[in-house]
Amino acid sequence: MAAMGSAWVRRFHPAPEARDRVVCFPHAGGSATYYFPFSAALSPTADVLAVQYPGRQDRLHEPRITDISALADQLTDELERWALRPLTFFGHSMGATVAFEVARRLEARGVVLRGLFVSGRRAPSRQREEHVHLRDDQGLVEELRRLSGTDSDLLANEAVLAMVLPAMRDDYRAIETYRYRPGPPLNCPVLALTGDSDPLVEVADARAWAQHTVAPFQLRVFPGGHFFLSDHTESIVREITDHLDATAPGC
Repeated sequence: MAAMGSAWVRRFHPAPEARDRVVCFPHAGGSATYYFPFSAALSPTADVLAVQYPGRQDRLHEPRITDISALADQLTDELERWALRPLTFFGHSMGATVAFEVARRLEARGVVLRGLFVSGRRAPSRQREEHVHLRDDQGLVEELRRLSGTDSDLLANEAVLAMVLPAMRDDYRAIETYRYRPGPPLNCPVLALTGDSDPLVEVADARAWAQHTVAPFQLRVFPGGHFFLSDHTESIVREITDHLDATAPGC
């Protein structure tokens, strides 16, 4: 379900009376529908908005964005109008970086989040050279298999791959060419989630998110690899609801 005609936001379980809004940002190659289970579990406690990047699903034929800053600029303009109620962001992998950059831009406009959940992504200050976007299609598929975030049957379907690989490659290009620009730390709490066997994120990389906020910081380590959250939806939803309750006005 689109939000007020927006191409950017999916609102699968509208909760117009909810006290809070939670905005979910997908991983590289991901789509808004990845967060359907989170939306179902959080509603009606929170009004959940799932971001839909261009170049996939119902936005398949729109130009893809290969620059994180450009993506964050457009999303900031879109999400600012949803800030009449407190916003909490949740981003996984590339989505964590996008959420962070949008949070920075919103703070510059006077909007401070209730909280920022960053999942499966090292802190922006932890740079690493990666070149997955330069691999051929087979190399890209091998990376997807390594991370276990895509159904193996889909990876064997050439028609499906023809649709998803272009967006996947451009998303990898966006996140692998992203360079953090130092600036003021956030004023909202940051909660970092990571898998204990994630090949892309060491626990120290996740802990370094503490450097990017002057508000409280928490780190949660879950069993699993890069897509640990798929196996721990219930626990992660509880982390979100506990945080919303703990930071509610009057608490």
